Amino acid sequence: MACQARKAGIHFVKEGNCFTHVSDTTGLAQLADTLLQPGATGQLSQVCDRWICTACPCFALDLEEQKHSRFHYDYSIYQLEYSRNLIFEVGHHMDQVFQALIDRSRVPLDLKTIKTIQGTRHRPHCRARKKRSAEWEVAVERPVYDLTIFKLHCGKLTLKCYTKGERVLRIEAMAHHTQQLDCGRSLPKFPDIVSKLNAILERFQQALSCMDQCFIADQTLEQLPAPTRVGQSRVGGIDFNKPRIRWVAEAVLALAPNPGGFSAAELGCQVLNLGGPAASDYGRHQASYDLKKFRGKQMVRRLARKQRYEPLPQGLKALAALLFLRDKVIQPLLAGALQTRPARGAQNPTRLDHHYEALRVGMRGLFHELGIAA
Repeated sequence: MACQARKAGIHFVKEGNCFTHVSDTTGLAQLADTLLQPGATGQLSQVCDRWICTACPCFALDLEEQKHSRFHYDYSIYQLEYSRNLIFEVGHHMDQVFQALIDRSRVPLDLKTIKTIQGTRHRPHCRARKKRSAEWEVAVERPVYDLTIFKLHCGKLTLKCYTKGERVLRIEAMAHHTQQLDCGRSLPKFPDIVSKLNAILERFQQALSCMDQCFIADQTLEQLPAPTRVGQSRVGGIDFNKPRIRWVAEAVLALAPNPGGFSAAELGCQVLNLGGPAASDYGRHQASYDLKKFRGKQMVRRLARKQRYEPLPQGLKALAALLFLRDKVIQPLLAGALQTRPARGAQNPTRLDHHYEALRVGMRGLFHELGIAA
């Protein structure tokens, strides 16, 4: 890519294998799209042939015998990394966006979501001698000063999001073994492997974007409790004051990155995990009815000719916004607005009561200055 960019007259600055500054981002993106074309395999094959013929001995036949017998080598792809660089104009803005993204996304992306976002339904098999303690994980690491890595690891596939340089936020999809992608490993399959990693990265980026951006249309909040129709059936509205609806919304967010959608049974299992004993009677039929409610509000759709569902992008944003506003804004404001102490003091105050009252008044002033709702 760097050689092609130089030939095209695109000025760039690299840090390792990352483009941290590009004069023509559109031109570089068009060059990157050539990796999805079949012609890319021919270029890679020529590079490998030159390396084999110049830097390595002829394992089978010499050059003359190869030409006479039309002998050739076949190449396979073992590991591949696909990345996307988001360049910010101001580095401080990048840091604010990245930290907020981690804070709002690490909880909804539970362990089950990791295997669904990367298309893995079963736990990957590993040899016992490796002794890896965490095959699936959502991790936030700080390997060096002022560097934060947000990582989703699932077997031989890894998704990472981290800062590179002062103004670049990088998102990577890594296949440690391309066998995990189930699309072949031979060199002619290179465009298919890149396309599959690109789809995983797009799904991951879309899920993070929907969870982080909290916008609600003007009439959405008023229309949510109103009943709707799905086909010929009349279904009720969505009332976020009910715990069952909130559990379903959280379950839809957790299952959103699944590239193949999710079934009503999977939604019911996720609700049971979220609700605990209070949701013990929640089953597949309740999940099907609740999915009809969300379909009526254009938040979830049913996949064609399948008993599986997936959230729509605008519905995913609305659900994330409603849950965030209720848990992070409305509840703290109510806690600070409601009177949580008795109106009257002690009937026979002691010296200890007077000290406690003075301490309480002083702490209330301190909380007011710090902006803390207690």
